[in-house]
Amino acid sequence: MSNAEIIARMNEGLPGRPGVAVSVRGVSHRFGAGPTGLALDDISLDVRAGEMLCLLGPSGCGKSTLLSIMGGLTAPSAGEVWVGGARLVGPRPRTIAFVFQESVLFPWNSVIRDMEIALEFHGVPKRERRARAMEALEAVGMADFANHMPGELSGGMKQRVALASALSLQTDILLMDEPFAALDEQTRMILGEDLSLLLSRTGKTILFVTHSLSEAVYLADRVAVMTARPGRIKAMVDIDEPHPRVPDFMTAPHFSEFRNELYLLLRDEIRRAVR
Repeated sequence: MSNAEIIARMNEGLPGRPGVAVSVRGVSHRFGAGPTGLALDDISLDVRAGEMLCLLGPSGCGKSTLLSIMGGLTAPSAGEVWVGGARLVGPRPRTIAFVFQESVLFPWNSVIRDMEIALEFHGVPKRERRARAMEALEAVGMADFANHMPGELSGGMKQRVALASALSLQTDILLMDEPFAALDEQTRMILGEDLSLLLSRTGKTILFVTHSLSEAVYLADRVAVMTARPGRIKAMVDIDEPHPRVPDFMTAPHFSEFRNELYLLLRDEIRRAVR
């Protein structure tokens, strides 16, 4: 590869420029020998800088595994991942932050102290930690609860704190593994609205794993529909609706059309997964 090609590839992935933030090329992954050990099979996809891409598929298709590989937490059995023009060979905490299904808060620390410890772990100078944590809490509507203990928060509030903690790291890429799955439907709707607003304000690149068709339509710029195990990319569906998404979008005719399209793509895959 020439110097010009290397520079062009690096520029593609730089935040704030049109191009690719994460590039997955020929990724496969095994958890054991035999046909049932293959979890992911020859996956290639590009995540555009500044978009929200949802991974949608039946249980066991490898969505979370793919997200872990894209975040550098798991090394693929084959293939490679590129982030910002460089091949990913491990975690990149200055570039990629995670939000998991369950918030991880120490019960003996206040919200703000817990966030400061995370920032300390990531090498943020002491003089900056409180301001960065409070700014992130403000962004998710949790600033008034900075001094509360985790036991005083609802499930939705804890997930807001988890999102704030990821935002405080100021990475360009957020990987979210079913962060709202354990919450009630009403709370999921509100957090979805907040996440759409956040995307419009920050321009971050977000990868979001979900089982919910409606959640995928409401949040995503594009939805990568995966097959039953071993996971492959079956289709990529564009959701042509600007961020921030408004509640009226959920009752619009084209919302139902997008959801129906995803259902038709998934129906046979779900049947295969439960056999």
